Amino acid sequence: MKAIWNNQLLAESEETIVVENNHYFPESSLHKAFFKPSDKHTSCPWKGQASYYSLEVNGQVNADAAWYYPEPKDAAAQIKNYVAFWKGVEITE
Repeated sequence: MKAIWNNQLLAESEETIVVENNHYFPESSLHKAFFKPSDKHTSCPWKGQASYYSLEVNGQVNADAAWYYPEPKDAAAQIKNYVAFWKGVEITE
């Protein structure tokens, strides 16, 4: 699977985990140069507290377009160190 935004490959992996129709990519598959830490946090009743990254590609910013669970609850333990995308990021095979 590939995550693409602004014609740039952000992540690529054959080992994504699908949760609630979102592909979670292993952190090791990210092209980290495009990821900037964000102050945004949200909470999921069964996954825990999510943290976010903003994406920066070719001078354009997609705020809070990737999220991850640094300390997921037990029910979501399999997605620890995995990152998912939204806000226009294309997920393709």
